[in-house]
Amino acid sequence: MTAPAADAPDRKADIDAFARRHKFRWTEALPWAAAIACYFTFENYHALGAQIFATILFALSLDLLIGYAGIITLGHAAFFGVGAYAAGIMAANGFHEPLSGLVIAALAAGIAGFASGAIVLRTSGLTLLMQTLVVAALLQELANKWTSVTGGSDGLLGMKIDPVFGVFRFDLFGNTAYIYCLAVLFLGWLAARNLICSPFGRSLTGIRENAARMRAIGAPVERRKIIIYTISAALAGVSGALIAQTTALVGLGALSLGRSGELLIMLIIGGIGRLYGAFIGVPLYMIAQDRFAAVDPVFWYFWIGLFMIFDGVFARGGALGVIARRRGGSPPQ
Repeated sequence: MTAPAADAPDRKADIDAFARRHKFRWTEALPWAAAIACYFTFENYHALGAQIFATILFALSLDLLIGYAGIITLGHAAFFGVGAYAAGIMAANGFHEPLSGLVIAALAAGIAGFASGAIVLRTSGLTLLMQTLVVAALLQELANKWTSVTGGSDGLLGMKIDPVFGVFRFDLFGNTAYIYCLAVLFLGWLAARNLICSPFGRSLTGIRENAARMRAIGAPVERRKIIIYTISAALAGVSGALIAQTTALVGLGALSLGRSGELLIMLIIGGIGRLYGAFIGVPLYMIAQDRFAAVDPVFWYFWIGLFMIFDGVFARGGALGVIARRRGGSPPQ
């Protein structure tokens, strides 16, 4: 009867150590301070900045799966596309309010994630990888054939987005889009951080490292995989809705394998399984893509490939992995 009382101080110490390890640090304000500074410094690149912020949220959603839960996927664009089409179809059919569009996109992508996750997560390894590709391919073909709703290969046109809160109107220069995408990214990052730092998030790391051992101690591994798959899909759907709303265009490319592949490359550049890897990998890739395309419009993808080779050879673990090795430890996750 005395064992629980004896263990209580140890449990309290573990809880206190857990809380200290995941409390907010001043360095976590740096990305947001940099984003605000860029708004005033690079006024001609607000539209690109909005795309970067939306893509960071997309990459963050993928990192929850690959980096923390150990669920490998090459079809994450399926949920991005579902969110983009959900928001776009609403905007093209009289529902122009942007925030409700984000909510509908999250719900639609979350439902798609839950439905597909209940099937594909029964498998693992190469089979799981192929199943995720199949889901994305099926949704892309559905969007291609359902022309009366999605516009097919021509894309979804005729979208109209109302001003945010009825005041802040979207413009061609991306001024409102920049702040809008940054604010949504901040909320998404805050939700992801709280999830990762919670006991549920730590259990995901345990599932990634040794699912059999987690089952042995009574953790509901399959249920938690479906939960994180659904949450990740919903975040990806919000990202797709942001792109759709700020560009007023949705096409089949939103569901393509290429988009999933590019996203994985961005995460590799920044560092997989590190909360801030997306914040480094996405801007580096997208800015490099923009610069290479400006310098060499025909063969710019060659330079992207060369960049990835050097990154894989000299920056194993991504940019944050390099920083961690130089510091002799692991950056906060």
